[in-house]
Amino acid sequence: MQLEDDSTEKASVTLPGTVEKIIKPPHPSLPEKAQIAIEEADHLYREIRIENALTDQNGEPVRLKEGALVEVTVEADPKDTDQPEEPAERRPKRST
Repeated sequence: MQLEDDSTEKASVTLPGTVEKIIKPPHPSLPEKAQIAIEEADHLYREIRIENALTDQNGEPVRLKEGALVEVTVEADPKDTDQPEEPAERRPKRST
């Protein structure tokens, strides 16, 4: 999967993951899936499944192997992000 090249700097985070298993399709016309465990995600939400179809640096099709160490990157346009609120103990105290 290739993302569009955007000249705007995107907010992002990259997390380590491991390919837990390769899931064969129930029908030959459907794509194979790779199940990836994202190590820093919450326990109940750590697995994602993606189509097991990648492209190498030469543009050749490749696929992930079970046990492969991968990086999962989440990107967002600046217009889709905001600043986190400071915890109450860090906010400056107001004088009344």
